[in-house]
Amino acid sequence: MSHIYLISPSGAVLDKAGLKRALTRFKSMGHEVELDADILTRHQRFAGDDATRLQAFARAAASGADAVMITRGGYGLTRVLPQLPYAAIAKSNQKGTRWLGFSDFTAFALAAMSKRQVTTWAGPAMIESFGGQEPPHPITQACFDDWISGSTEGTGWRIGKDDPSNFVYEHLTLWGGNLAMLTALLGTPYMPNVSKGALFLEDVAEPAYRVERMLTQLALSGVLAQQKVIFLGHFSQMAKGPLDTGYGMPQVVQWLRANTKAKVITGMPFGHVPGRIIVPVGACVDVAVQGRECLVLWGHDHPHD
Repeated sequence: MSHIYLISPSGAVLDKAGLKRALTRFKSMGHEVELDADILTRHQRFAGDDATRLQAFARAAASGADAVMITRGGYGLTRVLPQLPYAAIAKSNQKGTRWLGFSDFTAFALAAMSKRQVTTWAGPAMIESFGGQEPPHPITQACFDDWISGSTEGTGWRIGKDDPSNFVYEHLTLWGGNLAMLTALLGTPYMPNVSKGALFLEDVAEPAYRVERMLTQLALSGVLAQQKVIFLGHFSQMAKGPLDTGYGMPQVVQWLRANTKAKVITGMPFGHVPGRIIVPVGACVDVAVQGRECLVLWGHDHPHD
């Protein structure tokens, strides 16, 4: 049984029924979930005002839990990045507490990586992945079971038919997350400076041209030039406009490949979709692509780059 501390660091929790279902599922898995005191607090669109959400991070860091999870994403973490208790978070991580989330959580993950070289984990949020009427997606459930037991050592997926193949890179820094959140950190002290990187990206409800515009910003700022591999996850709920005839994500991928020396690999099962893998943010990894299969492997014997 694992001790999981649950916080609401971004948007207010409106789906209380989904939260109840998720908690019931976790109890049936044998886990103990400790709810932060302000998990259902609401201030405007946020899960409490900035001070309230900062206090939740402090309590989570002091909880001694095996894992800290988020109820949901939304927006709000960039507001509190300067005041986060980074020393306490790093100390909790050193003692074995692992921090898990995605979407808006990307801002926290990259800030913790930049400020304290803390490795966090990109993966499911409690309500979205475990609070539905139907059971969690098998991929999400299997990855979570491996992660919470401490047995996860890597992941893999089938890549696109036009992706580069038959290469191996060792000792890359795996980092990334939500594209909009990552781009929002450019020019701030919370953006990691990663050379020899393996950058993974996803987003939701962004038209193709906005995805390309954000990728352009990463290219012009020099971020993409430092990457060896760029993994593209799901860009879901992508609306098309009247000018987008013949223009979509395939064209964005073509543009990206023409404007970076990094190997661009598609099909990563990560994003705002039911089936989502769990990967470490800030860890040293080895990447191998053979045929149509991609493997990303991490372990405790690699130094942090």
